[in-house]
Amino acid sequence: MASERGRKGSGLRRLPASLLLGAAVFAACFPLIVLAAGSLMDAAELATVLGGAADGGNASGFACVPLFPGHPALSSYAGVLLDEPAFHVLFRNSATVTACVLAGQMLAATPAAWALARFRFPGRNALFFVYVLLMALPFQAVMLPNYLVASALGLDGSLLAVILPGAFAALPVFVMRHFFAGIPDHVVEAARLDGAGEARVFLRIGVPLGAPGLMAALVLGFFEYWNLVEQPLAFLHDPALWPLSLFQPAATAENMGLLFASAAIAAVPAVLVFLMGKDHLAAGIAATTRKDA
Repeated sequence: MASERGRKGSGLRRLPASLLLGAAVFAACFPLIVLAAGSLMDAAELATVLGGAADGGNASGFACVPLFPGHPALSSYAGVLLDEPAFHVLFRNSATVTACVLAGQMLAATPAAWALARFRFPGRNALFFVYVLLMALPFQAVMLPNYLVASALGLDGSLLAVILPGAFAALPVFVMRHFFAGIPDHVVEAARLDGAGEARVFLRIGVPLGAPGLMAALVLGFFEYWNLVEQPLAFLHDPALWPLSLFQPAATAENMGLLFASAAIAAVPAVLVFLMGKDHLAAGIAATTRKDA
């Protein structure tokens, strides 16, 4: 009996924390619920639910949050996928920028992180501090230097003006360095004693054992560059080169559903990447908080 009362008391004590956690989860998922519901409503239902907000505030009435579509329809998705050629162009631009940036990061950041983690040379800590400092700087602080370099190279107005700065970003170096530093020294020394050169040690030992760090950097990089806004606006003058994150048709009562549907489609790759890489992402966060790294 005492044990049963203890379990009940423990459950009651955990109830406020569970309710608070449930409220936090609902608040985090609420925008996705609204997005999914709005994308399944037709133009007439959206105009009724959103009221004056569906017509830029020109019409009277209050807007309601669309949580449950009364008559689910795929007309908004069909309109985006079949009647909006700009959506496909911008989707291709986003895929191109993201894929090129991530490939560049793997080619540039992986050996840099290995060198900072495994080699001892003068100024190593100072160089790593520079990486951390660059990672902490907001885009606004480096926008002008990046723009001047892109203009000097003749890349202003092209996708390379967005891709190249991203390919040499500091965040993947910071993340992967911690994983490479966690590889036991005796493993690396054993490979060297067996006659393996530095390049072979890096490719055969470092890359496989540091794969969780590479995956964590890829997941974080995908989230950042799939949702670019400021960089394309600063460097790309032709709207035909903009990424999908800048696809925003005029918000009117007739095409409000297109906004919901396009945002829902754009969120699908990010959700899939998160579901596939959440374990690596958690490992990356844990590794970068280790005191011994």
